[in-house]
Amino acid sequence: MPNLNPLSSATVAVNAARTLTRELEQRILMPAVEAVTSDGRKQRWEKHKQERRAELTAGTVAAIRDLGADAGMDEIASHVGVSKTVLYRYFADKNDLAAAVTVTYMESTLLPKVSEALSDDLIDYDLVRAVIGAYVETVSEDPNLYRFTTGRTAGSSSIAHTERIFAGAVASTLEVRLAARGAMTTGARTWATAIVGAIIRAVDDVLAHGDGSTSQLVDELTMLVWGGLVGIVTRNGDPEAFAADPLPMPPLPDEEPT
Repeated sequence: MPNLNPLSSATVAVNAARTLTRELEQRILMPAVEAVTSDGRKQRWEKHKQERRAELTAGTVAAIRDLGADAGMDEIASHVGVSKTVLYRYFADKNDLAAAVTVTYMESTLLPKVSEALSDDLIDYDLVRAVIGAYVETVSEDPNLYRFTTGRTAGSSSIAHTERIFAGAVASTLEVRLAARGAMTTGARTWATAIVGAIIRAVDDVLAHGDGSTSQLVDELTMLVWGGLVGIVTRNGDPEAFAADPLPMPPLPDEEPT
């Protein structure tokens, strides 16, 4: 697989991820604010409301890190130093709170680490491994918060938003790199979604069972993703060409090559 300087595609990927994060904030987290032109009191209330949501979200992040991903609203409120009624005044339910925490975690922790890896001046294979490593290692260092934000314990749909953010970044990178090789790019979104989904599910499985080392997980995921990317590039990103002439499997030790 030819190698290109990754900086241009990395910039595209990082910008895509940040754009999607902004969209998540605007469409999922922030309550709709009516256009106000004359009611200054309402403007001040809305500003206070958003500031208070941000404070309570930061307090929830600290609570989940200390108490674990299974912490309930009573425990979170107690750790933050407010009543549960206060939490429900600013968040519709636990799902709403989990969504707010997801954006905070993405912006302050996970996205910067992955963005840094994407921006490294690395050849293709090393870049793939670096991005996977950044995700896996960041999550392994903060498992309680990761499990809470992915919605496994909070019962929310935050995992879908997490996947969307990273699938958009990976898809942008694939599109740029495939286009630079004159390959088809129409499958970039599908492949990116599959790659991100595989990484997230594998991390979830390791966290759930507590087995396997971080380095082993990075090695295994890199093998899977790189093998797929080489197959895509070898057939110029064309599914029909791949189906007509799939890459052959090596023969078994006691088989004659065909």
